[in-house]
Amino acid sequence: MSAPPDLRDLLDEARRHKLFSAAAWSTGTADGILDSGHLGTRRWDGPELDGTELWDLASVTKPVVGLAVLALAERGALSLTDPLEDLLPDYRGTDKARITVGQLLAHTSGLPGSTPLYRDHPTRRELLDGVRALPLATRPGTAVWYSSAGFILLGLLAEVAGGQPLDILVTQLVAEPLGLTGLAFAPRGEGREHAVSTEHCDWRGHVVTGEVHDENAVVLGGIAGHAGLFAPLGDLERLGTALVRGGDGLLGPAAYTQMTKCHTEGLNLRRCLGWQGQDPVASPVGGAMGADSYGHTGFTGTSLWVDPAAGRFHVLLTNRVHPRRDGRRFPAVRRAFHHRAARLSASPQPRSWSWSQP
Repeated sequence: MSAPPDLRDLLDEARRHKLFSAAAWSTGTADGILDSGHLGTRRWDGPELDGTELWDLASVTKPVVGLAVLALAERGALSLTDPLEDLLPDYRGTDKARITVGQLLAHTSGLPGSTPLYRDHPTRRELLDGVRALPLATRPGTAVWYSSAGFILLGLLAEVAGGQPLDILVTQLVAEPLGLTGLAFAPRGEGREHAVSTEHCDWRGHVVTGEVHDENAVVLGGIAGHAGLFAPLGDLERLGTALVRGGDGLLGPAAYTQMTKCHTEGLNLRRCLGWQGQDPVASPVGGAMGADSYGHTGFTGTSLWVDPAAGRFHVLLTNRVHPRRDGRRFPAVRRAFHHRAARLSASPQPRSWSWSQP
């Protein structure tokens, strides 16, 4: 399906400014896709996109793992009020023992944010020990503090509760119910070769293609609760459609409502369970989405956002860290994309766009 010139031109211009080599996008409703497309090359001077590429979802992994955790809760394998020590005995007697599953999902655990543990913890065991030793940034339940470490723990406790490795749980509880045939951790073979390149990583000494960009996830073997998933555009479209339909195929109505409501009223940021809520100021998607919208972004330049009131979902996939992670201009492109996608049916005619205006 061809994109209207407004969206395609916006992303094509961003590519001409070298913000990324590749982009794919989609916006749709419960009834189908309104608009989608792709442009660019898998890497600079690489092959052109054909629409089936695998994208490193980065932190968009978090809400997908969150869906698996909520599916386990719906099945009675765990509870959102379960303390960490009940599922991970290594945490008994620590300052993190009473952190709950719900607090981890809502980023109110008090665990700090993106900590480069890989620099001093070169093995999986050492890195997990490093997570356990992290000092809390805040008292649990008192503030929103975005934490990849918290989702590393969610991946571990999901494995305990589900009795399966995390990649299998995500396949069984999220991918298979929706027919997401490309969504997976750590692609191999042809899938790996078909991935969009991300950063030239000095730590690894090469341009990263088909392996997870996040360094902590690399040490964890490419399968973790905070990062590591790859997917083609079509799978994100199917996931977005299911979410617009109220979690159809993934969660029952009560669990979906629990997931998408704000769990941080009165705190510094709006957070659902596994998802970011629509903050009135400094939202990554700007101000065009509804107050009850939710979504997630990924450091590599990916995002999935759902606006239940409008009955819309929006997917934007780029490799904005390629070949380096200087992406200071990218947030303006993402906001502009969502403003135009939100107005797609009301104002389908092309309009001019500048870097300073959404």
